[in-house]
Amino acid sequence: MPRLPTDVIISDILTRVPAKTAARSKSVCKEWRALLSTRDFEKVHCSRTLTPSNQRTLLIRDLSCHIQPMEFETADYGLQTIVPLPFQAEIKDVMILSHLDGLLCICLQHTDKLVLWNPTTGAHTVLANPAGHGLYTDLTDTVGLYNGATNDYRLGSWRKIAFKSNPEYQKRRFYWSPGTVCGGTLYFTVCECYVVGKNLVVGFDTNTEQVTEISFPPVPSSGIFQGILVDVRQSLHMVLWTGHQDMSLTLWALQGETWVKHFSTPTIPPIPLSLWLTITHYLTDETFAVMSNSRKLYEIRVGNNPLECYYASSWFRGYIGAVFQQTLVSPIA
Repeated sequence: MPRLPTDVIISDILTRVPAKTAARSKSVCKEWRALLSTRDFEKVHCSRTLTPSNQRTLLIRDLSCHIQPMEFETADYGLQTIVPLPFQAEIKDVMILSHLDGLLCICLQHTDKLVLWNPTTGAHTVLANPAGHGLYTDLTDTVGLYNGATNDYRLGSWRKIAFKSNPEYQKRRFYWSPGTVCGGTLYFTVCECYVVGKNLVVGFDTNTEQVTEISFPPVPSSGIFQGILVDVRQSLHMVLWTGHQDMSLTLWALQGETWVKHFSTPTIPPIPLSLWLTITHYLTDETFAVMSNSRKLYEIRVGNNPLECYYASSWFRGYIGAVFQQTLVSPIA
């Protein structure tokens, strides 16, 4: 029986297998190791493994860091795996800020240094440099990851850009969320206060590097609210919570410059504030599941308009976790 050419095995087979299987294949021979370590292979493999079964949650709790596979049809989780930290830090000092292509951008709070980490392979690189770039201050800074023109995370240098937003929004009374990339734009919620005040969405076009402002969906004039951005199949959505003692949920989609309501929560009772404070993230696949760590609090049927979104909201309260895909993408130059 004739053997398959190496290029066919690499490009047509190994780009479609799970990241850990592809990583183990590097030990076959030196040629395979070299081919499987290229940036081109990483990019193709990453693009072909955007499937529900490849999504994982990483949670930091009880002084441990662990990963669990996600079952979107049931909103359940598989067995957890403890993940050792490959850098010197205590669990309590790790704050997850953003993710992209299987890489997590984290802050080591005892040093304020930013680190880019692939929890699947364990590879990581410290982004801070002697010039003071790559240091993160929680009250004044925010982070968002995106693919630039070079599509390479590993250039190892910092470049200042003219982020021309309203100078007022750079004052300490405004809180910027971590960035959510969608359709080539990095979006941030900018809130003066979660009770009253000015609130908007700022978009940064990653190609033109131009900044735009988008109004917030309607929010009550009193009570608490919080808007969380998520990319649903290249369409920007916002999970909006409003209320006082009881919190209600609404899902909005941005169409042009207008927010259109997908659904609200008459289908489930309002969530008590004490329970709302435990919510970490959301899952969607024809249903909308509200999660507290790996426990499902509520499940909302979205009727005849399924979202079919496998990333859902990857925001975690208190930066204690992230939703990510398993990839071989390396953060190391």
